[in-house]
Amino acid sequence: MSLGDLWAIMCRRWYFMVPLTVLSLLTGGYLYRTIPVSYQSQSSVTLLDSTAVSDLAPTFGNPISNAGGSLVVTADVLIRALQSSDSAKELRSRGVTDRYTAGFAPEADSPLLTLSVTGTDRAKVLRETTTLTKFTAEQLKALQAASKVPADYFVQATPVVLPQTPVSESKARYQNIAAVLIVGMVSAFLLSILAEGVAVVRRRGRAQAGYLPRRHRAEPPERAPRGLLTRRLDATTILTGYLVLAFFVPSNLTLPALGGVGTPANVFALLGLLWYLATWLGGRIRPAEGTRLPRVAMCVLAVAVLLSYVADATRDSSHAEVLGADRGLIGLGVWVALVVLVSAGIQERGRLETLMRRLVVLGTVVALIGYYDFFAATNVADSIHIPGLQSSTAGVSVMDRGSFTRPRSTTSHPLEFGGMLAILVPFAVHQAFDPVRRHAGALRRWAPVAIMAGALPLTVSRTSIIGALIVILVMVPRWKPQRRWAAIGIILGSVAGFKVIIPGLIGTITNLFASFLSNSDSSTQARTVKYSAIVPYFEERPWFGRGFGTFTPDLYFFTDNQYMLTLAEMGIVGLVALFALFVTGIHTGGAIRRLARTDSDRELGQAFLASALVALVISATFDALSFPMYAGMFFLTLGAGGSYLGFIRREAAEAAAAGATVATEVPAPEGRRTSETEAKLPQLVESR
Repeated sequence: MSLGDLWAIMCRRWYFMVPLTVLSLLTGGYLYRTIPVSYQSQSSVTLLDSTAVSDLAPTFGNPISNAGGSLVVTADVLIRALQSSDSAKELRSRGVTDRYTAGFAPEADSPLLTLSVTGTDRAKVLRETTTLTKFTAEQLKALQAASKVPADYFVQATPVVLPQTPVSESKARYQNIAAVLIVGMVSAFLLSILAEGVAVVRRRGRAQAGYLPRRHRAEPPERAPRGLLTRRLDATTILTGYLVLAFFVPSNLTLPALGGVGTPANVFALLGLLWYLATWLGGRIRPAEGTRLPRVAMCVLAVAVLLSYVADATRDSSHAEVLGADRGLIGLGVWVALVVLVSAGIQERGRLETLMRRLVVLGTVVALIGYYDFFAATNVADSIHIPGLQSSTAGVSVMDRGSFTRPRSTTSHPLEFGGMLAILVPFAVHQAFDPVRRHAGALRRWAPVAIMAGALPLTVSRTSIIGALIVILVMVPRWKPQRRWAAIGIILGSVAGFKVIIPGLIGTITNLFASFLSNSDSSTQARTVKYSAIVPYFEERPWFGRGFGTFTPDLYFFTDNQYMLTLAEMGIVGLVALFALFVTGIHTGGAIRRLARTDSDRELGQAFLASALVALVISATFDALSFPMYAGMFFLTLGAGGSYLGFIRREAAEAAAAGATVATEVPAPEGRRTSETEAKLPQLVESR
């Protein structure tokens, strides 16, 4: 279905489009006139050690020098006390009736708290912020007095930023208006498409019964499509547009109203999902056969996310957590769009192979940008500014480890850069060995492998090295001995080459793993401390969690582990759904390899298996699904695996049917039993 077809449908169903569009515009105007402008004021409070502790060496009586990480737990207890219902009642009695929040300051590893009050009266908001700041210090003293702590050992709560002049918060106002407009216009669009689909079904029924309308009796001669609006769109074209936006627009640049999930690529993916629904409801496309498994896994994940959303609605969550849960639903819609477009929307194997080749080529370009970042000690993404987009990550800058700059290319973090390349390298290796592409030449086939695999050590992270090792351990042992020993030699030669070309890089990476094994690495110790800090949140809501997307670093802390983050946000049900995704990817790769009839397809199945195993393991090293580019590539490859499995199954079924036909037409030799002939027929290993 082309853009011209969609426009023609909307014109024919104007009785849906015009009234609902006008109604949404009127409703948006009404909300603009009636929703008051809200104002927000903030203050910052830090916890300092008691005077008795600060008298001890080496602080020499200076309490500020003792504002260390040991008070983080105390700050967490104070935040929980401020969020309790008793504190809310006490503040209400003191005149704080507007919404207030208390949490750790963004990107602060010290006991620094940020207090904020949001309301519609500017002067009242400032008074309430002052009251909340004073109440915080009183609450800390009350907690220590209740525990019978001597007064000399009281921890102090000292304001470091006094209540600021309230500033207008028009973002939420425009978000509500935009939501009404989007819901109205999308509803009109879907109703128009649904009505068109019903009309198509009725016309087909009449045609089968012998009825032929006059306008259909003389078909005009078919003309070749011309122009952009009449050019036929397919899922591969739409997904290519998504890949271009995902790879070349820095993933930290988002639409202001949508936060971290509002990247242009994600918005484009949602529009692609609407295109698929319109094409499907219009009867122009049917889901590809044998590709149901990844969509079933996504249904399981969607149920877990919705249950956690309900769990968030049932507790006394803050406004920031509600917005985080809403953004989580948007992110889920993007992931569903990618899986549906790849697994159900691509109808020809050639188009799927085209998409995978484009994926590898674009990933290679992103890796090349990472090389420039590494050797130039800069970051290209920092110099990219697109009107209408803003950075969703505050303070993003060049990161160093040892004496090396850690590249992130157009991603938001070096971990995302390395993880994304690690799940794409297996497909680059498969395409390099694919005999169909021998005509492309050795340079075109092997350059993506060398560039992407070579960029992994440049990130100077354990995640990238672990991902590379998994790819090697999964793919190399399945090769023939000649290829296997050649690959081992190339890998060892590459390590030696890195030691010569980039002195100190291999030693720095080796020290990372040595400190990890000896438990002397500060990064590892910080992560293990966070694991124990997750336990109280998990015990509070073990089954459905606190709400998908609500455990954000600005409200709590970084988890650096997707499994621990899932336990906190979606509980046990969400963790099971997450494992179901990884198991689906692993099963898909194994099934492709078992059912494949050629060596190239068997290696393709092994590539999907390696990619899924990489995603399974490295999800324990960082909060993987919080990064939009990595998450997009993971779900795209998950859907591609299901699509390839459908093609392999259909090819195997056709081969089995052809073999059965030949066996029926050719008589068996005398003396040979029929059962022996049937035993030699090709059998399907798996059913649909």
